[in-house]
Amino acid sequence: MPNTAQPAITSADKTFYDLRSDIVDGSIGAGSKLSEADLASRYNVSRAVVREAINRLEACRIVDRKPNVGARVVTLTPEGLIELYKVREALEGMAAREAAINMSDDEIADLNALLNTHFETVQGEQRYYQEAGDVDFHYRVIMGSKNQTLISMLTEGIYHLVRMYRVQLGMAGPRVTTAFDEHKHIVQAISNRDPELAEMLMRRHITYSRNNIERKLAQEKQ
Repeated sequence: MPNTAQPAITSADKTFYDLRSDIVDGSIGAGSKLSEADLASRYNVSRAVVREAINRLEACRIVDRKPNVGARVVTLTPEGLIELYKVREALEGMAAREAAINMSDDEIADLNALLNTHFETVQGEQRYYQEAGDVDFHYRVIMGSKNQTLISMLTEGIYHLVRMYRVQLGMAGPRVTTAFDEHKHIVQAISNRDPELAEMLMRRHITYSRNNIERKLAQEKQ
């Protein structure tokens, strides 16, 4: 029988994933200086392994490195958020279109099941942001596109930057039920194999989210 075992995760990969997770969830804050020595001690690895992880995060635009300053976690700005969401709108709209064409029936059934678990969360907590909740919905659609170039662009870069913004800003209040309803309509369009509608609904959904966060930022300035 063929060997179907998954390749082992290397120490370098695990350090990269752990460091990325700590930055995205805010354990290592925006603007923080990244010390190779401190991180090597934190993750119990060599400085060379940490250096590789930092280089990979720089390529993902999560870390910024400047001469004579060193590596720091990127500082998120309202302007950067607007730019990011405009790109996200176009790319995730394309992903929804492709998902309506390429997702298998089983994958669509799983997506509907995921949405049902989200409904219970919305009803119980009146909050629609979790570590792997709303974000996981978008991830499933992206993976369902089966377009490897698109998947790479979204999951290796934009996806984690979006999570950084969302962790810092959250999403509660009036957007809770409307965001969930928008997800329902997107899934329905994908289930109906309607790529044009799926793309339009996803683009509109992300635009609404961007507008909501922009309003939140404006209120914080007042």
